[in-house]
Amino acid sequence: MAIRIFETDPDAMPRGTFSDDTVGRFHSGRQVNGIPESLATWRVSTGDPDVAAVVAQLLGGQPEETDSTSENFIEILTGAERVKIVLADASAVTSDMKLWNGSALIHHCDGVEYLSPDEDRGKACGCPALMEDRKAAAKSKRGPSPSISVTFRLADSYDLGLFRFQTGSWKLAEVLHEIENALDRVGGEALAELSLELVEYTTKKGRDVSYRKPTIRVLKSWSDAAAE
Repeated sequence: MAIRIFETDPDAMPRGTFSDDTVGRFHSGRQVNGIPESLATWRVSTGDPDVAAVVAQLLGGQPEETDSTSENFIEILTGAERVKIVLADASAVTSDMKLWNGSALIHHCDGVEYLSPDEDRGKACGCPALMEDRKAAAKSKRGPSPSISVTFRLADSYDLGLFRFQTGSWKLAEVLHEIENALDRVGGEALAELSLELVEYTTKKGRDVSYRKPTIRVLKSWSDAAAE
């Protein structure tokens, strides 16, 4: 049993201690007055001032302490829309489908079968077969959305530690099999590019639409890249 001294005095916990094995998070957006806002460049959050300083040096931006109560209370609005990263292997990219009601997970599946709770695991989840129907159900809060987690190192500062990017992007979900296949072909650590790609188009009604989608492009094995 672990000691529980910080339960009664959470402010005494050292800010440099992380609840998982990552030193920071990458974000493609932020909340402004409670309203989601997408970004053209990466936002990075961390609880370690030294990590923040290195990220700012590599990607631009200025570390700023926020009012966040999370362990990653320092954020850097970088100037980078593309970042070279190192993925350990195909297991560095994980995904499932989740539907939340506030903080309660009410549907958890892989798109075909339930992943939880244990008593339902392996049973048909009842999600629509067609992609467009899946998206429509998720948009109306009647079905789950993708939950994709990418764990990586910065290629330009490999020893800085692991970072994580979490996204619900359908566009990324649609090509995850291609990323997995590319990582399997490398068969180990891979150099990749994590980017926020600009998408622009005009609807049939003449409305101009633009947004950023997260993309992952596997480039080569990390050992080959490091040897260059």
